[in-house]
Amino acid sequence: MPTLHFELDREYIELNQLLKLTGVCDSGGAGKHLVASGAVRVDGVVESRKTCKIRDGQTVSVGNIHIHVAGLR
Repeated sequence: MPTLHFELDREYIELNQLLKLTGVCDSGGAGKHLVASGAVRVDGVVESRKTCKIRDGQTVSVGNIHIHVAGLR
């Protein structure tokens, strides 16, 4: 399972934007559709809020892809 690491440069990032910036989706709109389909989990729980705030320490999963989010150190 591929694990991607995303470093935050602010307090949070919206879920659909995270999916776009990590290359999981081509656009924020495509990210919204992916979330709406029920295919996205945040910390192991299906997330239906397209603009859910993802913060330091959270993990987003789409299929076999895991995105670990870390704040600036």
